[in-house]
This record gives sequence, C-alpha cells and structure tokens, in this order.
Amino acid sequence: MAKTETAVFGGGCFWCLEAVFQQLRGVRSVKSGYAGGALKDPTYIQVCEGTTGHAEVVRIEFNPDTITYETLLEVFFEIHDPTTRDRQAADIGPQYRSIILTTSGEQGAQAKAMVEHLTKAELHKNPIVTELKPLEAFYPAEFYHEDYYLHNSRQPYCQVVISPKLKKLKEEFSHLISQKKKKPSASI
Repeated sequence: MAKTETAVFGGGCFWCLEAVFQQLRGVRSVKSGYAGGALKDPTYIQVCEGTTGHAEVVRIEFNPDTITYETLLEVFFEIHDPTTRDRQAADIGPQYRSIILTTSGEQGAQAKAMVEHLTKAELHKNPIVTELKPLEAFYPAEFYHEDYYLHNSRQPYCQVVISPKLKKLKEEFSHLISQKKKKPSASI
C-alpha cells in the first residue's frame, strides 16, 4: 500500500487552492474546509463572518513518494500572495489569511525553513505574513463547495480569480501536473 500524508494550507478562497492542488500528480484528494480557529463544527456562513478564528483551507492527501511536502509548499507559495494579511485579491477577512497548519514536527520545520528561504531570497517586496501553526482540527466544508471550480468554471469569480492561478500553475509547474483529468463528484 502506498504511503499517504496530509498537508493543510489556507491562502484565500479554498475553491482556488482546491482547483490548483487537484491538478498535481501524487495528490490523492483535496478537501475544502475550515481550520485554525476555536469554534467546533463551523459553517460557511459563520466562517465568512470572520469571527470564528478559522481560515478557509484545503486538506491535501498525497503520496510523498510521488510529490513531497516541500514541493507542495513551493506550489502553495507560488499561487497565492503570502505577504497580505487577512486578504487575497478581493477576498478580505481573517478567513482568507495565508496559513500553514502542520500535521507533524517535520512539516513545521520544513514550512519554517521555506518561509526563511523565501524571505532571504527577497522574492517579495513585502514581508511574508503566512501563519504557521500545528493543526488542531479540520472541519470539512459543506458539500456544495466540493469540486467547485470543476462545476462552475464559467462563473465570473472562477474566470477572474481561479483560472489565472491554474494558468500560472501550468506555466511554473507543468512537470508536476497529472495527466489524469479529475471528474466532478456526483454529490452535486
């Protein structure tokens, strides 16, 4: 049986991250949800109010023999702006913050090293504000968020915000993209 590890990232709207990470070879599943706050079993509406402490995140199940956690971090930092606090483009509020929720001490060390590397490389005009903390709980988002881009790719938000991220992924990480096409789940 192949190994499976978990990564949890927040970098704006979870629809964007889900659409990007679903494309990668070695990624078994991507689930949108909420993490980083204190409220148990939050709803989308509660998280959108910005008072739960939770961020919109994705939980990525991946095969570390095919794609490493470090590579996932590289993709994560490339496809969102880690220098804006509580904001990604037009999405504003603490639920859209840049956050890495680690599932082990090794992930914590790798994430910290990546932030230090990017800071020293001075790739960004402003300081990186990505929050790093251990994952305490992950709460899956409501079913209608699942495969959002796959079901709604013609929606204006998807065209303006998600499609450019997918284009950037193809330009910067074409060697990581899976040749299998993900089919939308039948749950919607």
